[in-house]
Amino acid sequence: MKKPPTVRASRAYSVTPTTNKEAERLLGPLSHGHVVDRSSSTTTVPVFVMLPLDTVGMNGRLNRAKALNASLMALKGAGVDGVMVDAWWGLVEKEGPLKYEWEAYHELVVMVAKHGLKLQVVMSFHQCGGNVGDSCSIPLPPWVLEEMSRNPDIVYTDRSGRRNPEYISLGCDSVPVLRGRTPIQCYTDFMRSFEERFHDYLGNVIVEIQVGMGPCGELRYPSYPESNGTWRFPGIGEFQCYDKYMKASLRAAAETIGQKEWGHSGPHDSGNYNQFPEDTGFFCRDGTWNTDYGHFFLDWYSGLLLHHCDLVMSAAASVFHATSTTLSAKVAGIHWHYNTRSHPAELNAGYYNTRARDGYLPLARALARHGAVLNFTCMEMRDGEQDGARAGCSPEGLVRQVGAAAREAGAGLAGENALERYDGGAFGRVVEAAREGGLCGFTYLRVNKRLFEEGNWREFVAFVRAMKEMGRGGGRLLSEEDCGRSDLYVGFVKKDWNSKTAAAVGVH
Repeated sequence: MKKPPTVRASRAYSVTPTTNKEAERLLGPLSHGHVVDRSSSTTTVPVFVMLPLDTVGMNGRLNRAKALNASLMALKGAGVDGVMVDAWWGLVEKEGPLKYEWEAYHELVVMVAKHGLKLQVVMSFHQCGGNVGDSCSIPLPPWVLEEMSRNPDIVYTDRSGRRNPEYISLGCDSVPVLRGRTPIQCYTDFMRSFEERFHDYLGNVIVEIQVGMGPCGELRYPSYPESNGTWRFPGIGEFQCYDKYMKASLRAAAETIGQKEWGHSGPHDSGNYNQFPEDTGFFCRDGTWNTDYGHFFLDWYSGLLLHHCDLVMSAAASVFHATSTTLSAKVAGIHWHYNTRSHPAELNAGYYNTRARDGYLPLARALARHGAVLNFTCMEMRDGEQDGARAGCSPEGLVRQVGAAAREAGAGLAGENALERYDGGAFGRVVEAAREGGLCGFTYLRVNKRLFEEGNWREFVAFVRAMKEMGRGGGRLLSEEDCGRSDLYVGFVKKDWNSKTAAAVGVH
């Protein structure tokens, strides 16, 4: 891949946010003709931008610091509130148990503060690599991988015996499988070390701690792994409950209700990763999911995920309770097969959500108990962009349901885009979702060379303006255009931009 140009330290850039008039022009009328009423009362939705996954590299150093510094300068000029970075368990505690290295992250915090920006930090207890958008590989700490090799059952396992090393199985949350410590103790010690190292920045520069609780940092099971070809969109995925700890829990749950035979294994008729619901006995319209056995299994499977949430969020709350930093957790936007009765892709991921049962309200209530914000993905997607007829997709319906659950539970709702997009249609959908769902914040995925390209940057700056000056009724929405994808390189504007082009997008 050709390396994009970076910015020399001696070259200064400043970014002038678009005017209200420019934002109005870009955020034009809805395609269906609805004109949004702009009240005099404004509601600001803070906008953050994710930094590259490898902002801190495997060598423990800050990558591409000069280009990163220039990017932060541009984002600040565009009106962005701050940035998000992953604090990788596999980097920070790489050298051994309880040996933490935070210096590169400290350098980043100082740089972010210098630009007057805020920082969201993700406690990333998962590996990087293996999911949509992952552009680098950051495994779990080497000493954790050694324990996995000795005891493969500490990672999630599917019915065929395939192991997934993305995240420690929640089945052993309270078992001392990591050199005398439980996974929950490891996560707690990691967060405590972070709090001690960055205490003076918590609440003023570091304003949010997002607590990772599964693959991709999301509260879910790794039911749709993509990197090795196991799963392809829009397959239903598979249950991940076949390590010895999960199987022991299932047996105990079945015996408790006097149905010992239900605890021998997971469902035998739930199909494989790439099937559709009607190809299975479990997820078809009148399938096993809607029987007494199905209700038992799904209650148990989703209940373990909720218990995991309680354990990890309780640990986070105990560490950060004395700071004014917000806690949050990310829930995945699994929108495919949403229009079926059984919602199989969500069930396999641990969200017990069907046409007859709200599976997101328990999640929202669990987070609300700990004062945490529910951060939800796929905010940029429209139903018409998905293969709804074939895969039953409805990201808009899913976002509405999650928003309603958050409101009922009293949990704050924040959002992210699931895919890297730069078009007006995607930005417009986020503005619409923010207006409908009452978002308390939005984090854009992500800083890279394409974000700073002429048309993309112009759309993004107008989007930030719209989010910050929405008004009670919300901003006007952008027209729909094609989506874009990019790698995750921290780049900046092209060197061959002339002054006229730079001025057009607000870069001088």
